[in-house]
Amino acid sequence: MPSITKPSEYALDRTARRLAEDSLRSSEQNLRLIVNSIPGYVCALTASGEIEFVNNQVLEYFGKTLDELKNWAVSDSVYPDDLPDVIATMRTSMETGKPTEVELRLRRADGIYRWFLLRRLPQRDSDGHLVRWYTLHTDIEDRKRAETSLRSSEQNFRLIVNSIPGCVYAVTVSGEIEFANNQVLEYFGKTIDELKNWATSDIVYPDDVAGLVAKVRTSDETGDPTEVELRLRRADGIYRWFLLRRLPQRDSHGHIVRSYSLLTDIEDRKQAEDKIRRSETELRQILDFAPQNVVVFAPDRDRTRLYANQTSLDYLGFTLEEWRNTDLREYMYPGDWERVTRETHDKVLSGIPHECEARFRGKDGNYRWFLMRLNPVRDEQGHVTRWYSANTDIDDRKQAEQRLQDENIALREEVDQASMFEEIVGSSPALRRVLSQVAKVAPTDSTVLILGETGTGKELIARAIHNRSKRSTRAFVRVNCAAIPQSLIASELFGHEKGAFTGATHRRLGRFELAHEGTIFLDEVGELPAETQIALLRVLQEREVERVGGSQPIATDVRVLAATNRDLNAAVNSRSFRQDLFYRLNVFPIEIPPLRERSDDIPVLVEYLVERYAKKAGKRIVKISKKTLELFQAYAWPGNIRELQNVVERAVVLSDGDTFSVDESWLERKQPPESLSSSMTTKGLRRLDTDREREMIEAALAETGGRIAGPYGAAAKLGIPRQTLDSKISILGINKHRFKSA
Repeated sequence: MPSITKPSEYALDRTARRLAEDSLRSSEQNLRLIVNSIPGYVCALTASGEIEFVNNQVLEYFGKTLDELKNWAVSDSVYPDDLPDVIATMRTSMETGKPTEVELRLRRADGIYRWFLLRRLPQRDSDGHLVRWYTLHTDIEDRKRAETSLRSSEQNFRLIVNSIPGCVYAVTVSGEIEFANNQVLEYFGKTIDELKNWATSDIVYPDDVAGLVAKVRTSDETGDPTEVELRLRRADGIYRWFLLRRLPQRDSHGHIVRSYSLLTDIEDRKQAEDKIRRSETELRQILDFAPQNVVVFAPDRDRTRLYANQTSLDYLGFTLEEWRNTDLREYMYPGDWERVTRETHDKVLSGIPHECEARFRGKDGNYRWFLMRLNPVRDEQGHVTRWYSANTDIDDRKQAEQRLQDENIALREEVDQASMFEEIVGSSPALRRVLSQVAKVAPTDSTVLILGETGTGKELIARAIHNRSKRSTRAFVRVNCAAIPQSLIASELFGHEKGAFTGATHRRLGRFELAHEGTIFLDEVGELPAETQIALLRVLQEREVERVGGSQPIATDVRVLAATNRDLNAAVNSRSFRQDLFYRLNVFPIEIPPLRERSDDIPVLVEYLVERYAKKAGKRIVKISKKTLELFQAYAWPGNIRELQNVVERAVVLSDGDTFSVDESWLERKQPPESLSSSMTTKGLRRLDTDREREMIEAALAETGGRIAGPYGAAAKLGIPRQTLDSKISILGINKHRFKSA
């Protein structure tokens, strides 16, 4: 008959069950609180892999709710490169039901990936069935960075060690080679594994083995660094001397864990020491018979005198004992004592061979000059043990030098006069007149205006003036006024302040400031725009510049040399060049003759240029064709020396033999029509009338189809710079476009 539960018992069962449920809920809440407080990322997954629970750290890291995370795939959060390892690890754990670990990178809510260590642990019921998985993600980003840094540091260390100019290796406390740099492997011609199997006797010279073993044993017993010299066998079987420095390394408890060794090649030093020892023995036998004054002294502070050969004693009139006890200052010239002491003190202390000159009094009371060559002698440890001084009588040479110096002073002016024109080749009367003018004006500070056709060497003349002037040790600043855009020429000449115009990001010094106390050479000065001419005039008048964008004048001390191939008189008449500026520049005009007026110089120039370009091209040219010289002297050279240089260089490059010659077709124009530039720069600066100038320009434009620039343009045909032609076309009002249609 079934039992009937009494009402009071039933109430008790319900109460007990409710208390148990409350206790379970409280326990679960406590557990959740604990899990949410763990410094890690915790997840619970069902046996099939579905997310069942995550702590707050997981939700905060991914910035997702639990429901959103349930819909994520593994690829939504794992770094792509880590996916294969993660999937393989998860598959293995599912198949085996065993705990697993894997390192992976997980994407944070802001898109940043960080490294984690994932530990996966299975939970089973009482029957051993898998019911869920627990995972703990531990942030290891800092550790991974430290590992990366450590690997980089280790690589850098190995690179440094392999760059050390010496053999470095590490040995464990048991004596096994742990590491060796490239120099060790290259010297012995072995791999690290092969070296581990070598015995000491395999590489150390037999006579040095005992000393090495004893030193190493002492170092191991005392834990102190040690040094030993020994010979080691190279891969080719040759032994060389090395200095072995051995340093033990200890752990935090003071125990030796390994030893580091550095092998420094001292073969050259050992050979030098052996040579010195042999030489010293021989030297002692021949010193007394040497024709020089030889003395030996100690390396101490007082330079104790040890020995003097008989030649020295005979000159001084001393016995060896007297010499040792006589103060050196008693027979050295008084004015030389302090100088010699000052010059040799540091070198003697440092053991550096050196030499000096001094006067010594002989037994006849007269002083003679001697050259003292001092060399140290060292012991096996490299310490200086004594000094040898070989003193050679140079009195005759010193007197000859003094006579030569006196003669040089007298000849210096003549030498300077000859050398100042070393780059200007020729001796024609026209050139000599120019060089005479240069010699007269160079020592002054006068402004010089150099006139001449293109290619006549105006810059060489400017440099000759500078080199001959009192400013020769200061800067020579060249400015090509035609090559600088008009919008920038003021900034180039006078500088600018920061922010003076777009692109002026910093203050810049102008050419005049850079040439302070020196010389500025304004090449193609006739091409300066009007506004710059005004500023240049002020510089010449006031001797001060003002930077673009600046308000303060800056004093400047500059000598001005200017050059042009234009007719500045005509430019003044056409109002393209300021008259007052012309007068300021035209203080001392020098006109460079064109090459056609220096035909006597052409053979010398050709010989000079042929030698120069043949040497540059690596060719040997010993003769110059007579016909070639005749062609050169008959040609008008509209491009002057620059054209001559180009023709000679081209001919040298094409030359096959040892005779220099040119193709006649290169010099077909015997006497070309007078060019615009030559008309502008002939003697007296004769002016072209406007109509004649217009005719020449229009004829050139018509012949070239309106083309101005380039080798076949009107400027080249007229022999003037493109900028000059553009300026004249503008001044004369010529419409260059109508020639293009023609």
